[in-house]
Amino acid sequence: MTPDQYCQDKAAASGSSFYYSFVFLPPERRRAITALYAFCREVDDVVDECSDPGLARVKLDWWRAEIGRLFAGAPAHPVSRALEPHLSRFGIDAGRLLEIVDGMQMDLEQTRYPDFARLQTYCHRVAGVVGTLSADIFGRSRDSTRDFAEELGLAFQLTNIIRDVGEDARRGRIYLPIEDLQRFGVPAAEILQARADERRFAALMRFQAERARAHYRRAFALLAPEDRRAQRPGLVMAAIYATLLEEIERDGFRVLTHRVSLTPLRKLWLAWRTWISAQPPRLRPA
Repeated sequence: MTPDQYCQDKAAASGSSFYYSFVFLPPERRRAITALYAFCREVDDVVDECSDPGLARVKLDWWRAEIGRLFAGAPAHPVSRALEPHLSRFGIDAGRLLEIVDGMQMDLEQTRYPDFARLQTYCHRVAGVVGTLSADIFGRSRDSTRDFAEELGLAFQLTNIIRDVGEDARRGRIYLPIEDLQRFGVPAAEILQARADERRFAALMRFQAERARAHYRRAFALLAPEDRRAQRPGLVMAAIYATLLEEIERDGFRVLTHRVSLTPLRKLWLAWRTWISAQPPRLRPA
């Protein structure tokens, strides 16, 4: 199996919405973004699939060393070998890859976030940095397009957090800021036990959803018209994630016990429609 095929299989097996945004890209850009996505999956799986935190730290340290080998011209892992041909052309740098690993390590070090500022640091590392790397691969003519990608990555991660509240709680993690839980009167224990008061929990989640939409709006405002066509993969992901957020809200924010998802056919339809229009999706008014 070639390194590119390894990455392709890794991306396809994930079932992620990101995969649908790669479909229409030219071959070289598609190979580069697929390799980047496979790298993110590899380091994320270290944390999610390793029950021993000590072993997970060792594996993340291995990936830090592997990034060093990659930029020294001696990568060992199939994902690193797939990334290597694209480093120079697409401006993929070691610093940002290391930031992603640092973000994954945060999941080993803490299970709560006192306020949104602390959560934003986490979101920047695991999603905003990925967004800026992706924007460089897709192609851009404006520096503001990196800011667009950073904001969009944050919006995606906040959407993921909303969708996965119940799943994360079963792993002992709560990403919703403690200050927000206190503001809406939702004790952490009620989330961990999946028995939160419906009215108060729905108010808390509506607040989280509007925060996510605010970041979508900021992202779209930063995207210059001349970069919209190049950044269509990001807009595809935005269409899918914004639709997912609407579905979660329509379902009454039952995320403690239900996991809302879109069908592959609906994702493909959203991807095709957005690719053709090269326009940001319409969001629910604030």
